[in-house]
Amino acid sequence: MVQVHRSANVVAASPAASDTSARRSRFIVLTLGSIGVVYGDIGTSPLYAFREATVAAAHGGPVTQEAVLGVLSLIIWALIIVVTIKYVFLLLNADNKGEGGTLSLMALLRRALHSSGGLVLALGLIGTALFFGDALITPAISVLSAVEGLKLATPAIDPFIEPLAVAIIIALFLVQKRGTAAVAAFFGPVTLVWFLTIAVVGIVHIVKQPLVLTAFNPVQCVSFMFTHGWIAFITLGAVFLAVTGAEALYADLGHFGKRPIRTAWLFIVFPCLVLNYLGQGALVLLDPAAIENPFYRSVPAWGLLPMIGLATAATVIASQAVITGAYSLTQQAIQLGLLPRLEVQHTSEAQSGQIYMPQVNLLLLIGVLFLVVLFNTSSALATAYGIAVTGTMIMTSLLAMILLRRVWRWSWWLTASVMLPLLLVDAVFLVANLIKVVSGGWVPILIGAMLVIVMLTWIRGVGLLLAKTRRLEMPLKGLLSSLEKKPPPLTKGTAVFLTADPEHCPTALLHSLKHYKVLHERNIILSVKFIDEPHVPPDRRVKMEKLSPLFSRVVLTFGFMDTPNVPRCLGHLDVASTSFFLSRRSLQPSPKGGMPMWQDKLFIFLARNASDATAYFQIPTDRTVEIGTRITI
Repeated sequence: MVQVHRSANVVAASPAASDTSARRSRFIVLTLGSIGVVYGDIGTSPLYAFREATVAAAHGGPVTQEAVLGVLSLIIWALIIVVTIKYVFLLLNADNKGEGGTLSLMALLRRALHSSGGLVLALGLIGTALFFGDALITPAISVLSAVEGLKLATPAIDPFIEPLAVAIIIALFLVQKRGTAAVAAFFGPVTLVWFLTIAVVGIVHIVKQPLVLTAFNPVQCVSFMFTHGWIAFITLGAVFLAVTGAEALYADLGHFGKRPIRTAWLFIVFPCLVLNYLGQGALVLLDPAAIENPFYRSVPAWGLLPMIGLATAATVIASQAVITGAYSLTQQAIQLGLLPRLEVQHTSEAQSGQIYMPQVNLLLLIGVLFLVVLFNTSSALATAYGIAVTGTMIMTSLLAMILLRRVWRWSWWLTASVMLPLLLVDAVFLVANLIKVVSGGWVPILIGAMLVIVMLTWIRGVGLLLAKTRRLEMPLKGLLSSLEKKPPPLTKGTAVFLTADPEHCPTALLHSLKHYKVLHERNIILSVKFIDEPHVPPDRRVKMEKLSPLFSRVVLTFGFMDTPNVPRCLGHLDVASTSFFLSRRSLQPSPKGGMPMWQDKLFIFLARNASDATAYFQIPTDRTVEIGTRITI
């Protein structure tokens, strides 16, 4: 009896044990994945951050102990305040139904505040635009800094550093269309090896010069700031390179979740980064000449080439993460109505988030190559890096401040006591980086300004176009009433007419009646809308309304991170007997329009180069009829 009873207990406990084991395995996989994707960018900062900050602190003179310890202390406390406190413990809680990032936060506030414009929209647009500047600079500076280590192995390779970086970057962008699934499987393990390796290298030198451990004392960085004046302020701009990539913690929240991202940072990434920075500092204290390239100088001669190979792999992974992030952000911006439709190719049947955008990929490649050729070295490119990231961080902080006060209902004093110190740190870093505008900081500012103009033009142009179209179209109820009085001949099958306004008669329907003088047996007025939520569950996606014996109205609702697939949502239809009718607008600028002529022309250019609605909504091309109309705006 006892044996049977004990066996029963074992059997009864098995499902719970199995469930716990499955959760633990999933948590480990997510944590490992976050190390590769989330921390790829910030994880490669040791290649150049300490070097640039220490050179700035020396200001052309010899590297002193005070400068090294001051820089190390600034880096450590920047990682603690900006990354750990702001992102890991605060912003990871500011999710939009599990999703993070500037656009998700903007969408959350727009939905919660019942507002589609104003300050929230402006902050979201600027943050998004600056992110694309970061997406251009990260691959350029990361790959350059990795291959520059080859100069230590053989100085004769110096003339080939830039061509080699260009070749790696071109290869990286060319493989994007194959999808990220195969590459992503190696992201976590390779990046984990990277972090553990740089930690071990750092420990070796810390043991030789333990004085660097005093950099944990905040008095070191405060003393450096007060005693070095203007030089300390310039140094801050380079110190910020150590926290570039922190925005990825928040942006990739939906992919991995809070707990895996926090665990990876607190127990692996942060300790390994700090150990390596301290190791570089220890080496420079022992040998000031090592400031030429303290990261690679800290590696023994026998390990130099393997480290260069590992660093190149880590920088490619960091670049890959930024590129795929740019795809995702572009798709979100399109579905929030901030950008025109662009071609989206799905590279995985299992994961809808794995996409490839040819136009975005080409623009990124051209931009990255332009930066490599323009700046030539990672040191020169470092001057352009900080502004894009600090600008994005400030926009996120301001949006978070609105969230705390207006959505979470924190009191003014509590909101101010939490956010104002963080905003002050962001602002100090931004001002420190603005000093570098002339020497390279103008690049992200220019990129951001151009993208903001494009997005504002698109938003305004679409609004004017919808208003103009609404004036030209007749109310749907009026058309149905007239068709009931005088019905046209009917033909077999189903016709689906796409329209942006479900209350008005689609232009394609009016022209179809005018030219064909017949109606299908079943007619669907279809509109697709995107809302300020990441995902819409299937039970809320399709709303159907019977308007008359011949007409139905269907509204498909998607979240800004959903993949719109019209035929799949209309699964009850026989696609083989269904025709889809779309309006193809030919836009003409007008001096009497609602925008300046240059903005009219820019909007028309964007509209003409937008992806076809048929492809974007995955409608079969052989079942689609497009009817053209001419509209002046």
